[in-house]
Amino acid sequence: MFNKERDNKKTMAENTSGSSNRIVAETKFKGEINSKSDFRIDGEVEGDFRTTGKLVVGRTGLINGTVICENADIEGKITGTLKVNSLLSLKSTAVVEGDVTVDKISIEPGAVFNVTCKMKGAKDLVNDKPQQTDKSTK
Repeated sequence: MFNKERDNKKTMAENTSGSSNRIVAETKFKGEINSKSDFRIDGEVEGDFRTTGKLVVGRTGLINGTVICENADIEGKITGTLKVNSLLSLKSTAVVEGDVTVDKISIEPGAVFNVTCKMKGAKDLVNDKPQQTDKSTK
């Protein structure tokens, strides 16, 4: 009746009416999550996570995998690849490790941010150095 493997690997959340989804503490999820609404994670997720809304990872939340979202507020832990289209906000209890691409970032003192980070729109400082001119007089 149900394809157990498909159900375990993929969850589609198509709710766009302003409500949000949640994985509560002491819940473990392994697979792929795609959502068009906001999402809060207080449990554990292993795999790919994508939402066009805001992601909130609570203090007990843990994600190991690839995360793509519009905005993110992190209090828990993310390990892997994190791509945030707008604002990434790391609270003092946050731990982020891996590769991060963001537009804007806010980091509270105490947060752990052990990543390779690329900011959208960042200039290549090596190539954009102003050319020095010789201002000495003869």
